[in-house]
Amino acid sequence: MKLLIDECLSPHLTVMAQEHGFGDSSHVVWRGWSGLKDWQLKPLILAGDWPFVTRNAIDFRGPHNAPGTAGEYADVELHAGLVCLSGPASMDLEMCSDLFALALEELAREPDLINQVLEVTLDDDEILIRRYGLPVDPI
Repeated sequence: MKLLIDECLSPHLTVMAQEHGFGDSSHVVWRGWSGLKDWQLKPLILAGDWPFVTRNAIDFRGPHNAPGTAGEYADVELHAGLVCLSGPASMDLEMCSDLFALALEELAREPDLINQVLEVTLDDDEILIRRYGLPVDPI
């Protein structure tokens, strides 16, 4: 499995992914896609069949309480997956690394991310791990 790490996250996370068995993982900067807007990056992610790792959850999955109603993945019927690391704006590399380590553990248990979001959130000193369909699972 491979992961593509967003430019807003450290390349260190890519190395972490590779060390955890995601050997073909890459970083947006390493691919030469630095500075691309989300809407420009989206077709590259989809064409490369990349599960995408980002801090910009709202930009890709839409609002927390209504995923898929907005964001870059709102109109995507088939994607390789989205991993969102969510926390305070002041989230540093150590915090991102800790959340990403939990995401990697979850992916080791259940690697299939097709049409899913894996969201690891630090909220009031509590870490929540949530997986859900996107497009949103029908009720």
